[in-house]
Amino acid sequence: MNRRLDRIDCQLLDILQKEARLSNKELAARVGLAPSTCLERVRRLGQEGFLEGFHAEVNPKALGIQVQALISVRLGQHSRTSFREFRRHLLAQQEVSTVFQVGGKHDFLAHVVVRDTDHLRDFALDQVASRPEVDHIETSLIFDLHRHPALPNYLAEEDSSA
Repeated sequence: MNRRLDRIDCQLLDILQKEARLSNKELAARVGLAPSTCLERVRRLGQEGFLEGFHAEVNPKALGIQVQALISVRLGQHSRTSFREFRRHLLAQQEVSTVFQVGGKHDFLAHVVVRDTDHLRDFALDQVASRPEVDHIETSLIFDLHRHPALPNYLAEEDSSA
């Protein structure tokens, strides 16, 4: 991924982040390209690693998920093995939506989705705090969640070529 993105590439990525199901014809019209050129650009963005996939956003409440939380975790031992094993454990749990390995006071931040607060308590105690690698956890409830897929403007070259 050494090449810089031009304005059109950035527009394509921005639109696809917000509306991945958009038809190629509509996508091409929005960025002012011929459909064949647009399709080739999107394929190239995928081949070059700028696109990692297309995802559907699921409404958690429709599935009976009433509580979301962030669990911050500090490990007791800092080794590649303990980080790898703990990350693998978290990713294997159906309640875990996203795992971040972070710097600072904590080592991991896990976004979890659960039925209710009892489920959250049981998950935090049984699947996180009980792990031998874990030294400390903190749980924060998520009251509201808004995603903002944004592509920084500075990534685009000044000059655009179709």
